[in-house]
Amino acid sequence: MKKIIYLFLIMLPALLWAQPGTINSHTENSQVVRDLGGHHWKMKMMLPGEGVKEGLHEVPPADIETNFWNPAYVPGDVYTDLWKCGVIDDPYFGRNSVRAQWVQQYEWWYAYQFNVTEDITNQVVRIVFEGVDYSCDVYLNGTHLGSHTGAFSSFSFDVNDVLRVSKKNIASKNMLMIKLNPPPKVNAKVAGLKTPWFGDYWRDLIPFGISRSIKMVSTGKVRIQDTYANTTLNKDGTADVNMEVEVENTTNEPKEMTVIASVQGKNFESKAITAEITQLVQPGKHKIKKNVHIKNPQLWWPWDLGLPNLYTAKVSLKEGKVNHDANEITFGIREVTSKWNPGFKKGVDVSFPRSTYINGKFHFIRSACWGGPPDIFVGRTNPAEYKELIRLAKEANLNNIRIFGWHPPEIPEFYEYCNEMGMTVWQDMIPLGTGNIPQDRKGINRIMQEAASVIKERRNHPSLIMMEGGEEMLLRTQDAHFGRAFLEELGDTLQSYVNLPYVPDSPLTCEVSREAGYKPKEAKHALAYFYGMGRWLMEDWFRTLDYPIIPEFAITSVPNVESLKKFIPENEMWPPGLSWGHHWADLDRLRMQNWDSFGDEKLGSLQEFVDATQDAQGMIFQYGVEYLRRHKPNLSGISLCHWITYWPDMKWGIIDNYQQPKRSYEFVKRSYQPLLVNLNFEKRRWHKEESFQAEIWVVNDLYKTFDKSTVELEIKDEKGNVIKSSKYDVSEVTENSAKKFFDVEADVLSKVEKQFMVHLKMKDKSGKTISANEYLFLIGDQKKASAQFKEMGEESRKRTGEFTYGNYFRFFEDMGRKNGKDYESDTEHPRATEYEKK
Repeated sequence: MKKIIYLFLIMLPALLWAQPGTINSHTENSQVVRDLGGHHWKMKMMLPGEGVKEGLHEVPPADIETNFWNPAYVPGDVYTDLWKCGVIDDPYFGRNSVRAQWVQQYEWWYAYQFNVTEDITNQVVRIVFEGVDYSCDVYLNGTHLGSHTGAFSSFSFDVNDVLRVSKKNIASKNMLMIKLNPPPKVNAKVAGLKTPWFGDYWRDLIPFGISRSIKMVSTGKVRIQDTYANTTLNKDGTADVNMEVEVENTTNEPKEMTVIASVQGKNFESKAITAEITQLVQPGKHKIKKNVHIKNPQLWWPWDLGLPNLYTAKVSLKEGKVNHDANEITFGIREVTSKWNPGFKKGVDVSFPRSTYINGKFHFIRSACWGGPPDIFVGRTNPAEYKELIRLAKEANLNNIRIFGWHPPEIPEFYEYCNEMGMTVWQDMIPLGTGNIPQDRKGINRIMQEAASVIKERRNHPSLIMMEGGEEMLLRTQDAHFGRAFLEELGDTLQSYVNLPYVPDSPLTCEVSREAGYKPKEAKHALAYFYGMGRWLMEDWFRTLDYPIIPEFAITSVPNVESLKKFIPENEMWPPGLSWGHHWADLDRLRMQNWDSFGDEKLGSLQEFVDATQDAQGMIFQYGVEYLRRHKPNLSGISLCHWITYWPDMKWGIIDNYQQPKRSYEFVKRSYQPLLVNLNFEKRRWHKEESFQAEIWVVNDLYKTFDKSTVELEIKDEKGNVIKSSKYDVSEVTENSAKKFFDVEADVLSKVEKQFMVHLKMKDKSGKTISANEYLFLIGDQKKASAQFKEMGEESRKRTGEFTYGNYFRFFEDMGRKNGKDYESDTEHPRATEYEKK
């Protein structure tokens, strides 16, 4: 996090406070934010309710007692602080998370001592909390400032009357205390206010802590509460930036205030455009608006459609020549609209337009679900990790990241990096994955307040292009009609603050969604191959998908061996031990997807098995994505599930918890090429006496035409020998298109033993390769393979039916016991034979 923020960088180094009473020009206007984060914090455990009884909040401000509490770091979380102190073992390693569950039964006190030596006359000083997860009480120098609940909304307290200010060291000492209450234990009661702490890549350990920065801000008596650059594109090519500045007059008298706004390019050169307005501001909060007209706007685009141009707006608030406050924001000028997808009837098949247009151009969404934050224990995460993860996403040809409703809205740096890299964001604004929420008016209003806080903080980011209300909410809700009404009200709330497309829920194709009145071809979660493993071979399954958008397309894999060593105990590494199951390795499904991909479960060694799971994940993603992309423009977007997950698991992520791309990364990178030469085929298993048949397609998401191109095709046997090569001339690939160009027929499979590869290269008229692709096919019988796969699925479902899906004991018969006998080694375990004998 930024340790000290100088919005206009004009300040004497020795000062800790802005001086609103001084007379400065607009360009010299400044605001100082003092960061109260870092390593100066201390923490202490107390039984619930005992901290106040024992008087922890009354520790004298200059006392040294808190110096001997356990060290802590803010922003962060309780578990990470305890792990660093040695109180608990790393919850990520093995099954330590089970042994750490006692932590969530206590309240935790955080203390911070600081000095204030500068005069605060004519200033209003407040302490701003950007986010506390989930419930807290705040004390300053023994005075209870207030309480707060809600993990995503910021809150603040004016502290002039409580601060101890002096030039003397002891007299200037202040003590800030935060009591973190034990986290809630039932998610349905806090839905929308706290991230769900369960799901099939996490165990029941509830995170909590001071999750975001704490800052002390000094301003004049009239201050800026919020600044929004509301942009509009005009038909004549100009743009208007309607600056909406929310101000608060903290006095009891009206004041004549002037708002001055300067707008200029941030990542490109431009002259500053300045506008100002003066008006009488009554006591309390008010909104001041002033339009800034830009004749030749530099628009913000996703990276594959143009340049991500950004502007800054510097806003100052003055009373005559006296500065009261200042603020600076970054924004982009862009227009986001939605259109109906062709191929689906409005009101019959679908209820919402699902094609996204940026500045009038179709933005085909190539996405992956974020699955974040990078760590569920946020104290383990830093902004550099965010930057690298977003960079990797762009390098893999993603143009969008989807934050869905099992995860929180992200930190400012996430959106800033997306802004800069030209990545768009599709987001459930608050987490509602549980499906069950409070139905009383007070509870609903509290959720709406949290949602308003979330969107106001993020609406200046041009990367944010689509809002969603719920994630699988209607899939789980007890009352379909209440759920629909709630989600529609949530949409109205969000859109009252920002003009962006909104859809109420995802997937919207379940039985409850239909009961609520939604249509049969709404957004579809493509999860059936994984959860119904064994019902279809991969290519038979993805050909059943016919929807306007796919918000989730999921398959799993195991992290790299080097990553496994960081969280799996050595004696459980191979054959798989119980920690594999604890970290959500579904050993049945992993073996089966390997078999579907390669005709072999790949159990010969740890390395072979791990590599195969990653290649299988990538292969299923690639072939499915390419099938779906050929349906453009009827289909307008795909989001893979997931890009990351928030702890070291063996589940969905394409990038593991240690930021190591899996082998599946390269498959995704291929399938998400903006210009994609690809192969359409009916099956992956072929008889040796058959003639291989397929189609060559080209999908082009770019607004660029490619003429006089060539496509080169090679078929290679398992030894890498070329057994067929062909060249095809492509006269023109039009912009924003998906088209079949050629039929392929090759009578060469008699030369193949077990498998063969097909390679494609597309070259422009200068001979440069502009797209490349490859595919693995098997020699075998498609019908027999399908039948065998179904038998494997029945065996897996039988085991799951006995133990339930989440119970990993089903992979470890009797937990290592049989007939009362302990097995002397892992290799004697009944399950070990499947992995050791091959």
